[in-house]
Amino acid sequence: MKPEPAERQAGAAPLPARGTAPPAARGRGRRDGLVGYLFMSPWIAGFLLLTAGPMVASLYFAFTDYDLFASPKWIGLGNFSEMFADPRWRTSVEVTVKYVLIGTPLKLLLALGVALLLAQSRRGQAFYRAAFYAPSLVGASVSVAIVWRALFSDDAVVDKAQSFLGMDVGGWIGDPEWVIYSLVALTVWQFGAPMVIFLAGLKQVPRELYEAAQVDGAGPWRRFWNITLPMISPVMFFNVLLETIHSFQIFGSAYIISNGTCGPADATLVYTCYLYQQGFENSRMGLASAMAWMLLLAVGLVTAVLFWSQRRWVHYEEAAR
Repeated sequence: MKPEPAERQAGAAPLPARGTAPPAARGRGRRDGLVGYLFMSPWIAGFLLLTAGPMVASLYFAFTDYDLFASPKWIGLGNFSEMFADPRWRTSVEVTVKYVLIGTPLKLLLALGVALLLAQSRRGQAFYRAAFYAPSLVGASVSVAIVWRALFSDDAVVDKAQSFLGMDVGGWIGDPEWVIYSLVALTVWQFGAPMVIFLAGLKQVPRELYEAAQVDGAGPWRRFWNITLPMISPVMFFNVLLETIHSFQIFGSAYIISNGTCGPADATLVYTCYLYQQGFENSRMGLASAMAWMLLLAVGLVTAVLFWSQRRWVHYEEAAR
């Protein structure tokens, strides 16, 4: 007969089963969890009340006829049918896509070019970094948009500079063909944030790669194309993704530069500007909610395409190993 353990012979308490924590440790873990949730409670309350709650409400309003003054009436897909048949809605989509396709690449190219210059060791480097980053801090403000509208108006600084160079274009703000480029110029001017991210990526490229390529006779363009771009491709993907999403959300500059009209001739009628007009000027909150959810789906689709495409041009060190 197998003898019993000494602990059981002495009447000691049975040991806990393997893989289970003692009761004191479990109680301490629950207390730590409650303390963690207590510290997170302001964020959780804010998320539920200011983000999740309004999103669920707007999803319901998207299928109703709601004007902010009367109770919403369920109309199913009526808002979406009206939206797709609206020529101004299609115009807003075209203006937004044009702005994204022109403004985002130019902004990223300028940010990368300046980052390449600032990556070189030179005197006053900290000052230049701060100076180039400063427009990103103030560029989205109302005051800057007002100044921008004054700069591109008739007989203003830009108009006089064009006349001096022999270009009879006139003020960009009043020209339906040129006003969109004033918005592009404003967003390109705010290249500081992606520039800093590019600069951080450039600092992570090993110097040994450039030295080895230079020994092999590779010129500056070859080193940039075969070393710099592949090594900073994750940073580039992050900037492309972030700036594309931001471009789809443009509102303040377009609304202020056009003096609240999103014109002239709907030339600056970006998607969010038309959404604002329908929701807050025409009191069509149900239609505005449907437009907002279509914008969310469009941005989600573009994001999915970008993530799918990264397999072809983004190179990660872990994958290389």
